[in-house]
Amino acid sequence: MSAIDGGSAVWYLMRGSGVVSLILLTGVMALGVATVGASRLGALPRFATLALHRSLALMSVVFLAVHVASAVVDPYATVRLVDVLVPFAGRDQALALGLGTLALDLVVALAVTGALRTRMNRVAWRAVHWSAYALWPAAFLHALAIGSDSATGWMRIVAVGCVTVIAGAVAWRILIAPAGTSTPASAPPTRGRP
Repeated sequence: MSAIDGGSAVWYLMRGSGVVSLILLTGVMALGVATVGASRLGALPRFATLALHRSLALMSVVFLAVHVASAVVDPYATVRLVDVLVPFAGRDQALALGLGTLALDLVVALAVTGALRTRMNRVAWRAVHWSAYALWPAAFLHALAIGSDSATGWMRIVAVGCVTVIAGAVAWRILIAPAGTSTPASAPPTRGRP
């Protein structure tokens, strides 16, 4: 048998797509935190920051879909379809897996409302978008608790990097960004609605 048989390839795909998802979600979260309201990042025009935020979000959804699909089909993982849909229903590592499922559910809610943002009431859209503040910690803790690479040096560097980026975005928002409205940069137009 080769060094990387079918099962091993899926396992590597699951691990790699999970790490890439975490990195992308970190970028999405950091951009969202740093540019809430009318804030801009340096010389970037607001539309460019918003486009980057949306593009990273879309890429994170793609990598997350690959991560979840490969976890379900991986013969070494014990992830059932119900574990993907219902948080904390897993038989093995229920808390860690449940955090990942919770993060996935929040990503789905954010993706759907993001696609419908111009057709939604601003208050409803904003309420759902605030769930992103629960999404990132859930995804981060999932990666640390269930990931087979969490004890490796490179994953520790990724984890520290992700926390540093989020902390930097929060510090930027609190200390440097101009005070303004708390409306997210990607909030839908009100179009006459409350």
